[in-house]
Amino acid sequence: MIQHLKIVLYFTVARYFSFFARIRLKRWKPRIVIITGSNGKTTALHLTAVQLGSRAKYSFHANSAFGIPFDILGLKRVNFSALEWPRLFLTAPFHAFKGPHPEKIYVVEADGDRPGDGDFFGPFLKPEVCVWLSSSRTHSMLFEKSVGSGGFAGVDEAIAYGFGRFLAHTSKLAIINADTPLIVENARQTKAAVYGITERELLDSYAVSTSGTIFTIEGVSYRSPHLFPKETFYAIVSSVKIAEYFGIRPTADLSELIVPPGRSSLFRGIKNTTIVDSSYNSNVDSVVAIVRMTEALPGEKWLVLGDIIEQGRFEQEEHERLGRIVAGFDFKRIVLVGPRLRKYVKPILEENGKHAPSFIGPREALDYLVPELSGGEILVFKGARFLEGVIEHLLLDKADAAHLCRRENVWVTRRKNFGL
Repeated sequence: MIQHLKIVLYFTVARYFSFFARIRLKRWKPRIVIITGSNGKTTALHLTAVQLGSRAKYSFHANSAFGIPFDILGLKRVNFSALEWPRLFLTAPFHAFKGPHPEKIYVVEADGDRPGDGDFFGPFLKPEVCVWLSSSRTHSMLFEKSVGSGGFAGVDEAIAYGFGRFLAHTSKLAIINADTPLIVENARQTKAAVYGITERELLDSYAVSTSGTIFTIEGVSYRSPHLFPKETFYAIVSSVKIAEYFGIRPTADLSELIVPPGRSSLFRGIKNTTIVDSSYNSNVDSVVAIVRMTEALPGEKWLVLGDIIEQGRFEQEEHERLGRIVAGFDFKRIVLVGPRLRKYVKPILEENGKHAPSFIGPREALDYLVPELSGGEILVFKGARFLEGVIEHLLLDKADAAHLCRRENVWVTRRKNFGL
């Protein structure tokens, strides 16, 4: 009942804050870029920050219908408790009349997790440029009513149409992943000029190792000390295109790129292990991107997977699809954490001869991993079920825990409740 009420009131409450954010936007008058999609939005945002630098303001740590108005107004959530909301409601009107931000460009990472997001953000932000690079099942349960009698043949079509609504409100330039048919189809919603990115035409080569990643794009090598899946190519190209659009000379030096926690971060672990931390979130497409990336790394690799959540009636279908895909990769062990993986994925992996120990909670997975590691393994973490808490106990340097995701007190408490 409470969850249903949150869904019903979501945009009603968000419009209260966006009303005051519009007032500050009118005084500020920035040129706005929206970056949206199912996967890789945050990486694309940070890559754009490398290209535009201090010329733009960025919606770091804010991507929702609440977070972006808060970012415009300068409101801050401190402890993510319900007790913060009265303060936020009362102070929003006063923040609306603060002076404009100094930057002339505003780059926004925007969620498209629910029907209506595009039509909320579009008229509110009036983007000049929109970047849409991925469309997959992240919060499928919110699109269930859109399927069948709701007008769409399937959830994929409903999700893609929702993202297309961002483009519909874009005035000048739409940058899209032209290798994804549903994105190409829904790009027809925009009247802006469309720039399509295709791997075959633009990506010359891709190489990843524990030393970092090199993308060679149209003869230019982009080097980063971070691990990136091949799909990051689309975000690199989009960031370069944005720079060119604003008359800025692009750079190929990605050494200053900041990667947010839980997005393929690399750590040294106990017993001389290497930890690849991609624990921030998960859907089938993002899992595939990470396992393909780590396949190129030398050494014995173990995959630690968490449940894919918020899939509603598509839960079984998505987990079984995940099982069939992961079964085709060469991992020494695949450790499953969560009831959904145990129910749907474990049988598929075992049918394909894969060693797949399964645990309901993260504490049990940790207790399994520590004695089983012989040393030197590459541990790849992807998914929900508080995997960042498992990683924290496997770090060689405990100070590295500060670089993991979900460090706020509310998450610390939740991990404790799971025995971490």
